[in-house]
Amino acid sequence: MGAAELLRELSDAGFALIAVDGKLLVTPASRLTDRLREMPQLRDVSSDQQLGASITRLTIDRVAAARFGISTEDIDQALYDAFGQRQISEYQTETNQYKVILEIDEQQRGRRQSLDYFHLRSPLSGQMVPLPAMVTNEPATNGPLSITHDGMFPSVNISFNLAKGVALGDAVELVARAQADIGMPGEYTGSFRGNAQAFKDSLASQPLLILTALLAVYIILGVLYESFVHPLTILSTLPSAGIGAILLLWALGFEFSIMAMIGVVLLIGIVKKNGILMVDFALHAQRAEGLSPREAVHKACLVRFRPIMMTTLAALLGAVPLMFSLGMGSELRQPLGFAIVGGLLLSQLLTLFTTPVVYLALDRLFHRETPSTHGIAPPMPETAR
Repeated sequence: MGAAELLRELSDAGFALIAVDGKLLVTPASRLTDRLREMPQLRDVSSDQQLGASITRLTIDRVAAARFGISTEDIDQALYDAFGQRQISEYQTETNQYKVILEIDEQQRGRRQSLDYFHLRSPLSGQMVPLPAMVTNEPATNGPLSITHDGMFPSVNISFNLAKGVALGDAVELVARAQADIGMPGEYTGSFRGNAQAFKDSLASQPLLILTALLAVYIILGVLYESFVHPLTILSTLPSAGIGAILLLWALGFEFSIMAMIGVVLLIGIVKKNGILMVDFALHAQRAEGLSPREAVHKACLVRFRPIMMTTLAALLGAVPLMFSLGMGSELRQPLGFAIVGGLLLSQLLTLFTTPVVYLALDRLFHRETPSTHGIAPPMPETAR
């Protein structure tokens, strides 16, 4: 079993259905679970909602309880004494210790009629008041054995695994489609859990992370070259790398997964060195040798061609084993290798031609200055000769 298959088997992707009242979750949660089980893209769909419990709902008459001076807290504590297994004492022997638990008689537990025998002492009159005088109970209904909560609200957690070849992003869309198919009412809310939640969070933060990385690169290059323009020339090499990675992944049928995204981030550091090698040499030629921008960038292309090709080939050939890797974990390594190789191939073909064009275009746009600024002395006037 490969690493990706193992991750699918251990996946804790899930969806939490939340409502204000727990009894409203029974039918929608069952319908949503059944609908997800019908989808071949999902496997091992299960819900933590286990029905079969006999539920008796009590409604406290607060006005009647107030006439006897009994609060809702008193009623709650009395019920907990009977059904909550309250520890009231503990005694120890030479070999062990024993806890004393207060609870109703075992024969009365689970019987709705046992509530008729409850009496609470009124602090006003001192008399025993029967519980039915302050509480009304509904007939027993079928309900969940346990109620989970999301924050302060009842919830039902639906977990699932992915079929082979199904991306986690597709599963997120399938869950949303299933909710629309069953006509989920508006009073219900849902949120993803586990890997699905991490996937959505990563999608939400990825654009900001990439933008932050590009901004950091721009600031560093701007400080290095003491210019606001030349970093743009270097960053112009990055779009071709991203397009090349996506095209190769699409042509070979790979999903744009998290590992593919990591490959694109790696390309930011690998591909921009082409622009750095050209721009750095061209600026040095302008400032030290007094060449014009056109002559300087042309010389940079000729001189820097070999190191650019050598570094690109080293990175490309280093990613080839990832493309053709086999065995455990190959499902994770292959998208990373194809993203790197595809980005390097297209960027290498384009940036050798586009970087000089961008360099000259930005120089003409932002540096409309006299030739002396490029290291060439202006011609002397006729009267001074």
